[in-house]
Amino acid sequence: MVLRSVGAIVAGLVVTAAIVVGVEIISAIFHPFPPGVDQSDLEVCKAQVARYPTWLLACAAAGWCAASFAGSWLATRVGTGRHPAHGGIVWGALQAMAAANMAMLPYAMWFPILIEVGLPLAALLGIRKGMQSSSRDARGKLDSSL
Repeated sequence: MVLRSVGAIVAGLVVTAAIVVGVEIISAIFHPFPPGVDQSDLEVCKAQVARYPTWLLACAAAGWCAASFAGSWLATRVGTGRHPAHGGIVWGALQAMAAANMAMLPYAMWFPILIEVGLPLAALLGIRKGMQSSSRDARGKLDSSL
């Protein structure tokens, strides 16, 4: 049971990370760093984020919320007993990562608010969906509640 729980959390974190990395790659395609700058320099990163267009930040927020939903859903769905703690751990890790990101970089004022509200809502929805029973009961018949 413990291995299944750990595996569910790891799987949720992998899906979450993959989506977040995808969002960051798309962001880099549409708003690349200027040529020749040191992308590991925090001041360069701050200047880059300060110039993000609003539409790109909105898309990034949607992507991060999708990551919160997907990772929490998967961890809850495959975790032992479909317990909500599995999805909650995934959400907590993403929330901590987002908080650290927001503390370091100068995002538009609305972006951290949207992230701080959107991530938990998306995770709660993912956890709730992950806890639901499948559309078939134990005998393989369709559930009449559908």
